Amino acid sequence: LHNHGSWRPKPLLDTARFILSFNSRHRKNHQDSQALWKHEAVQKYLETLSKEYQQVSRLLSADSLNDFEQRTLRRRHADLSPIAAAFQEIKEAEREVRELEAMCTELDNRDEKQLLELALEEKESLDEKMNVLCRKLFQLLVPKEKYDRSPVILEVTAGRTTGGDICQQFTKEMFEMYQNYADYKRWTFDIVNYTPAEIGGLHHAAAHISGENVYRHLKYEGGTHRVQRIPETGMSSRMQRIHTGTMSVIVLPQPEEVDVKVDLKDLRIDTFRARGAGGQHVNKTDSAVRIVHLPTGLAVECQQERSQQLNKEIALRTLRAKLYQQVIEKQLSQEQSARKLQLGTRAQSERIRTYNFTQDRVTDHRISYDARNIKEILSGKEALDKLINRLLEFAEIEAVTQYLENLQALEGGG
Repeated sequence: LHNHGSWRPKPLLDTARFILSFNSRHRKNHQDSQALWKHEAVQKYLETLSKEYQQVSRLLSADSLNDFEQRTLRRRHADLSPIAAAFQEIKEAEREVRELEAMCTELDNRDEKQLLELALEEKESLDEKMNVLCRKLFQLLVPKEKYDRSPVILEVTAGRTTGGDICQQFTKEMFEMYQNYADYKRWTFDIVNYTPAEIGGLHHAAAHISGENVYRHLKYEGGTHRVQRIPETGMSSRMQRIHTGTMSVIVLPQPEEVDVKVDLKDLRIDTFRARGAGGQHVNKTDSAVRIVHLPTGLAVECQQERSQQLNKEIALRTLRAKLYQQVIEKQLSQEQSARKLQLGTRAQSERIRTYNFTQDRVTDHRISYDARNIKEILSGKEALDKLINRLLEFAEIEAVTQYLENLQALEGGG
């Protein structure tokens, strides 16, 4: 462990010698945290970390270490401590499950139906506890994304359809869904731009959302959302014809400090009358502002405030966020090129979810997840939160899986 007088953690590849073959066929069988936990390679990997933690703990108690070695060991100890604790906690819960399973077998043999029923209920509770503990462990293992804690700019835009107004109506419902979800999560939801359609729907809208871990929860909402429904009015409604339409969602992380220089000579600033709902000033003063960044063609609008100057400041902040997003996207693409982000490419043209009103079903195509009761989803509360957390869990599992695959690849190449 000592190298030229300084301590270094033993490379994981030297201590975790295992063969891992998580190909797409295996991945289909690892759709939850508990299933991944049971895989032999994961067990070996965690055993390795646990042994390293014990080794580091012993070394920390030695008197022969210099200050540099002490600092290095303490950092490693701090990294490994929560992982080792979660690992032991799961091991203990697993032991309780085995004991309970043996008890259930015995009660079943003795035909003790009432006691068996109670034991099975306890086992179900323990299984749920195991899933929670496993997910907690994998959250510790997954590298944290740089922008997870950032506020976001969320934009919605209506797509096109072959008749009817279902795209605009659906876009309005989706924007309200995210507004309700922000309220459910106790986030702040500030509307930056709102362009309604003539027939009661919504062409485009944008909002700044801030709070705890906003980007972490909304980062997989970006993409094309498809709707299938029978229009409420017109010939198609009488003929019960199903129309298909789309709307797109863009989610941009917005770090608190966005330092992007914008030269005023590169901007074209237009003013116009606000079009959204919001007060007596609407359509009476040119308070709304549109800013176009000429070198990139990026355009932003703000009509949130009554003051043209305030709208200009908000629009400039949004423009900086969009320009900064180009930097962020490069970093994200580099990070994701290794594990290819199994949830998709995050391309805004990619269809990620279908809302089928006639079958009362929401399908997330990235994780083959179906949820019933569209109204519950669109209410932006518990049902949507459950879907989003399912996406996060799947992403965490994929990240751990890919991390172990990368170790295997490095081991093979080294």
